[in-house]
Amino acid sequence: MAKRIILEPSRTLAEFRLLPGYTSDDCSVEKISLTTPLVCGTDKNAPLNLNIPLVAAAMQSVSGSDMGIALAKNGGVAFIYVSQTPESQAAMVRKVKQHKAGFVRPCTIRPDMTVQDLQKLRETAGFSTFPVVDDNNVLLGIITKNDYEPSIHASAKIHERMIPRSKLLVGVEISNLKKANEILTESHHGVLPIVDREDKLLYLVFRKDIHNHLNNPLEVVDSEKRLVVGAALNTRDYEQRIPLLAEAGVDILLVDSSDGHTVYQARLLNWVRKNYPKIPIIAGNIITADGFRFLADNGAHAIKVGMGGGSICITQEQKGTGRGLATAILETAQARDEYFEKTGKYIPVIADGGVVHAKDICMALALGADSVMMGRYFARMEESPTEKVVINNRVMKPYWGEGSPRAREWRSQRYQQDKFAEGVEGYVEYAGKLSDNLSETIAKIKSTFCSCGTPTVADFHKNAVLELVSALSIREGQVHDIYLPGPESVITN
Repeated sequence: MAKRIILEPSRTLAEFRLLPGYTSDDCSVEKISLTTPLVCGTDKNAPLNLNIPLVAAAMQSVSGSDMGIALAKNGGVAFIYVSQTPESQAAMVRKVKQHKAGFVRPCTIRPDMTVQDLQKLRETAGFSTFPVVDDNNVLLGIITKNDYEPSIHASAKIHERMIPRSKLLVGVEISNLKKANEILTESHHGVLPIVDREDKLLYLVFRKDIHNHLNNPLEVVDSEKRLVVGAALNTRDYEQRIPLLAEAGVDILLVDSSDGHTVYQARLLNWVRKNYPKIPIIAGNIITADGFRFLADNGAHAIKVGMGGGSICITQEQKGTGRGLATAILETAQARDEYFEKTGKYIPVIADGGVVHAKDICMALALGADSVMMGRYFARMEESPTEKVVINNRVMKPYWGEGSPRAREWRSQRYQQDKFAEGVEGYVEYAGKLSDNLSETIAKIKSTFCSCGTPTVADFHKNAVLELVSALSIREGQVHDIYLPGPESVITN
């Protein structure tokens, strides 16, 4: 007989509904804040917050560099998938970190380089403005594509064609983007080099990037105003992978596993804590209070909750292990709160799997999750790494799980069970650009917060009222007893 048999069935997000509360002036849509902790602070760094409670799953068909850039601009974070070589993954992380989000760490050149060599560098780098520095990184000038003609000046030295330091507009130790914008606006210049008091180059600030930043007020950025990005790990090659990711500038690490309550994750967490104490790490997945406490005690800075609930996950089918996500969140969120009371350390919970619609996000948050991780939702977007295909006159994008045979070809180190798969492959309908879809989703979440009278995620945790509903109640809340013809069926005179 089993050690313990629980006769109360576990619950899914679909089985709950929120009851409205009093909506005050403080709960109008424009006053709702969806800021929420992604990870608690390390011994060296403060906690890292999201501006929307959404993160993109670490999947081949979901989170590449383009998704990392787009989601960070819109307030969330993507986790670059581990199903690739460490070098390739680090290159994706580096691409996100080097994306221009305000203060840019520039690629510098020396004054004795030739224009011909600069042209080759420009073609490789993909940009055309280069600051010129000496061996001590002191700013000597700037050269752009407008300062030379490759066919005429190929053999010329950079110092012959550059705009010298004496003719440049330069900001000294400026760290405020609005201040940099004011200087650029008054000067009519397109770029502002930022130097320290010894005239050593720190950053470049571009006028077009400032406008882009101001148009994305929810951007999640680091202390140097670079976009925040995460990267996934397995429990096999992390000692080789993490150094490359750290060098590329990764902000958060995430252990990608269907079962986190293992000695392998404990070893990984302790190795990271010893060797990279400044980088927070998310562990998981777990579905019990015991699993939460195990990972928390071993140094996790956030914990992913869920097993077998994803649209392409068949872990429950294949192995019989899993739990309804609602019950898993309830139990682990309670363990999180008890752990906080005991230790003073708040370890965020991330709901993962079975989150499909905006209402599911709201249910997960109300049950106690601090954020939610989604795969299918983001796989449909333009920015996911897959190519669009047309099936039966519908534009689709491929979508597969990290436990599927397709992903296992790349991740053979991860799977000891090489005789069966834990995921499948299919297609999802193409939805367009991330920003267009995300704005509607966030509007729905904020509207729910308004109806519940809760202006923040923390208040939602504390004051939301949930009710378990019957199957008939769920049916009643859906469209029923009406004929809905397709647009081709409607005839007008």
